[in-house]
Amino acid sequence: MTTDLKPLNLRTEYKITPVTDVVKPRLSWELTATGRGQVQTAYQLLVASSSELLASDKADLWNSNKVIGNTTNQVEYGGKPLASRTVCFWKVRSWDKTGQPGPWSATAKWEMGLLNKADWKAEWIGNDLTALGKGKTYQLPPAPFFRKETQLKGSVKRARLYVTSLGLYEFQLNGKRIGKDYFTPGWTDYNKRVYYQTYDVTSDVKAGKNALGAVIADGWYAGYLGYALLVGNPVVRNFYGNVPLLKAQLEVEYTSGEKETIASDQTWKTNHGPIVEADLLNGETYNANLEFDNWSKAGYDDSKWKNSAIYPDKPERKIEAYPGNTIQVFQELKAKTVTPKAGGRYLFDLGQNFAGLVRLNVKGNKGDTITLKFGEVLFPNGEIMTENLRKARATDTYILKGKKEGETWTPKFTYHGFQYVEVSGFRTAPGLEAITGIVLSSATPSAGSFETDNKLINKLYENIVWTQRSNYFDVPTDCPQRDERLGWTGDAQAYIQSATFNNDISAFFTKWLVDLNDAQRADHTYPIYAPAPNVRKTDTYSPGWSEAGIICPYTIYKTYGDTKVIREFWPNMVAYLKFMEAKSKGEYVYKEASFEDISPKGGFGDWLSVGKKTPPDLLATMYYGYVASMMAEMAKAIGKLDESAYYDAIFTKIKQALLTHYTDKTGKFKTNSAAYGDGNGYVDGEMGFDGHTQTAYANAIYMHMLMPELNQKAGNWLVDLIKANNNKLSTGFLGVKPLLPALSSTGHSNEAYKLLLSTEYPSWGFEVKNGANTIWERWNSYIKGKGFENNAGMNSFNHYAFGSVNEWLFDYAAGLKVGEAGYRTFTIKPEIAKEGINEVKATYRSINGMIETGWKKTGSAISLTITVPVNTIATVFIPTTNPATVLEAKKAIKTNPAINIKGFKEGYLQVEIGSGTYQFTSQN
Repeated sequence: MTTDLKPLNLRTEYKITPVTDVVKPRLSWELTATGRGQVQTAYQLLVASSSELLASDKADLWNSNKVIGNTTNQVEYGGKPLASRTVCFWKVRSWDKTGQPGPWSATAKWEMGLLNKADWKAEWIGNDLTALGKGKTYQLPPAPFFRKETQLKGSVKRARLYVTSLGLYEFQLNGKRIGKDYFTPGWTDYNKRVYYQTYDVTSDVKAGKNALGAVIADGWYAGYLGYALLVGNPVVRNFYGNVPLLKAQLEVEYTSGEKETIASDQTWKTNHGPIVEADLLNGETYNANLEFDNWSKAGYDDSKWKNSAIYPDKPERKIEAYPGNTIQVFQELKAKTVTPKAGGRYLFDLGQNFAGLVRLNVKGNKGDTITLKFGEVLFPNGEIMTENLRKARATDTYILKGKKEGETWTPKFTYHGFQYVEVSGFRTAPGLEAITGIVLSSATPSAGSFETDNKLINKLYENIVWTQRSNYFDVPTDCPQRDERLGWTGDAQAYIQSATFNNDISAFFTKWLVDLNDAQRADHTYPIYAPAPNVRKTDTYSPGWSEAGIICPYTIYKTYGDTKVIREFWPNMVAYLKFMEAKSKGEYVYKEASFEDISPKGGFGDWLSVGKKTPPDLLATMYYGYVASMMAEMAKAIGKLDESAYYDAIFTKIKQALLTHYTDKTGKFKTNSAAYGDGNGYVDGEMGFDGHTQTAYANAIYMHMLMPELNQKAGNWLVDLIKANNNKLSTGFLGVKPLLPALSSTGHSNEAYKLLLSTEYPSWGFEVKNGANTIWERWNSYIKGKGFENNAGMNSFNHYAFGSVNEWLFDYAAGLKVGEAGYRTFTIKPEIAKEGINEVKATYRSINGMIETGWKKTGSAISLTITVPVNTIATVFIPTTNPATVLEAKKAIKTNPAINIKGFKEGYLQVEIGSGTYQFTSQN
């Protein structure tokens, strides 16, 4: 007998055919099979050094032999030690529930990068152009070009380019741009580590003369960062170094077996040319009259170029293979309209707010200057709005060569957050084709979808996805447009669960969690953004932000079954929990004014909430309990049972201390507001503080901080507070994520749906109604007829924090919740809307395969369609008032061997099912 149990989507360290320097990489696969209830009972992995050996089942690197068990991901390579540059070919097969082996998977591969610094023959080379960067407000030097010609002796069997920079680079070989990646090598704490990329360039080189070329720019290394200029920081650029540097080596293996390395050194020639300015925040200036034609091709005359300077390496700086998803072009957007404006300006509308660039197509005379300005929205009079960019100049400039056939230009080393482009300098009225939008984002694979029969909610979901796309940009940024674009930890932790449903963020966070831990402060707190250049001296840590150091690894563990992330950062997490304990003075509660020593006092708290403030110390206490409970679960996952019990006990102590200090005898939250004085120094302190708030109860319920008998009371008080507020929410960054889940989990699903469907300020629907196509930073970023809120101060139209409602859409509206880590088990318990929505469909490609869940309401009948991936078990709650009416594929479920009936409770029939697609119907 054979089985059709087939492995697919083979990945190494979360990626397809990666280059990695993880010495024992983790392998993952999904399984498909027809029929129901199929599981893997065993697997076998073969790893070989060539595809030929693998095809004949000769696993010269590793044969796992038959391994009993259902594991299909996070399987550590267990074969021979792997040297730098080794290419590993692998395949896997699985045995099914009857013990029959299925077919072998298709071949997958990974490649080992350069595992030791000694593998690098290349030097850091640079060309100090600082003196040319003189400007009134902005010092923006030109971008240096580098080139090297080399003679390759014979036919090439294999060629690899290993390349990195301190700054940003674009590499060319024989006139061709190498790779699809942008903003490489990515943002890190360059004092501690820098990443490199590896490119297979076998088909880009040839016997005889070859030319290597590179352009580099300041980027995050030496350019302007954050709001340093705005706040008058003593340092506004050069946070890691003054001169961008390149390190590159081309390794060639000839068909004869001989090997050769061409590495960056002082013989590489350098010059500066058309890229007159290049800065992430401030834009790029390109003078086409200064172009070097064919500079990266062999035979170019570089006699006027000078030799590169060699710069010393920092011995402590690690150089590692890039573990994340590089930034790539997601799509191109054609202009929807072009509108002439006064003074020869033209306004292009690209139809969508996004992060990226434009491609300019223009005809004109030599020396004509085209200026491009970027904005997210328009003023009511139709003019472009740029004041919310603050000190980010965000202006691109192109000076024409005067080519008869026209000219095309795309900047290389800047990006903007925008929907509208205002262009001046055209000689004749431009057509739509003059400006094309280029959407850039970290290439996190798509993982989910969410759709209803309600246009407002579909638009909201689309806006959430676009906002994530715009801000998952090498690091999880707050916004893509203004002088900020930092990896804010509060936004990251509040949104990470939502993000997992839209995209596979495993590799993206593998990278950023290194940044976050590299930025852990001397007092063991996690910073408010990571990487953490010192853009303002008062930026330290904040409750609700710093906990990203625990919440994010925990979410990656739960979503992808990743225990390595726990082991890797365990000492850092333990150190932070010790800090929290010491800060509570051993009382396990943060009394009012416990965080007066940080700026702002108390930290950021429930940022951008409406009305009276939730005491930041109350929230800090809840976050302490929340992360202690996560530590207990993570300790258990890596076999640290004593530590698990220790953190469980701390969680209990915090819950008790919270109730004792912050609740009255009925269980209501209270605070001693006198401790905050007039609120001076606190965020919105003048509004006053109150423990009895939506945010307080939402977090307490969501974080399981209350005893069971108080939980329902808290849910009822939460509803009372919403009703007292004209049926509107009042939550900010820390209150919005738990708000709807807290309502749903205390039996107030109708109130949750009402808030979701509201279009009055403040609400998600209000943004949509006011024309939003991304999520706003403020509930009132723009009000039709009234205008913008605190525009020049802080008003982003592309900010994902309030998009954390996405978690509720998947968890409750669609009903999907993770059980065992990695969705090995999960529950589906959809909440049926009373009105406004009659149909919901969601898909989620988990690390164990595709999960689908959808419900439809027709009168009193409910239909529920569910797909469960192979090797997983779902517990499904079928909404019904009468369990006898529940059918699957129009037949009674009692006699169906694939369905295990668990019981009927509170309007749901609970069943357990294995893999397959199921069509349930019921009367409700």
